[in-house]
Amino acid sequence: MKSPSDAAAALCEDLGEVLRKHGVQEALRCLNAEVPHRYTAVFVLDGDLLRNVYMVDKLGEARPEQLAVVPLGNSFCQFVLRDGRLCTEDSREERLLDGSPYQGMVIAYHGVPLTHGDGRLAGTLCHFDLVRQSLGDAQFERLQQAARLLSDHVLRAASSRLPDQPGATA
Repeated sequence: MKSPSDAAAALCEDLGEVLRKHGVQEALRCLNAEVPHRYTAVFVLDGDLLRNVYMVDKLGEARPEQLAVVPLGNSFCQFVLRDGRLCTEDSREERLLDGSPYQGMVIAYHGVPLTHGDGRLAGTLCHFDLVRQSLGDAQFERLQQAARLLSDHVLRAASSRLPDQPGATA
């Protein structure tokens, strides 16, 4: 007999199936369960801002208010959008992030871009934490695969949300 955690792990193996049956939030929950990071989140571009439209917190706390809407120029996401990825176990040691008000607040950050069907950048999918965390190659590849799967679903859902209601937390 499978334990509940074994059953959850089996369900999460097929992220596409979870997405189709249970939606973006549950797919992010599954993705988050596979990594040590406390948070897994989606940020969507809105002009010069990034809006957090989905976030999973392993501790189940409300989203930190300072992460609801982030100026693009201060964000870690700007480098994901520019370079196609950002991976840092400890932002305090990442010179690329010097000057960001989030450097040292968000410590571990691993992010990949979300794109529209025509390839235009739309936002980011990321794992992050307030403490140092690493992400293995297989876990990073899973994050990239998840971004490809999630893009259309996330963007469709995000377009129906009001700008002043940037997302659910779990």
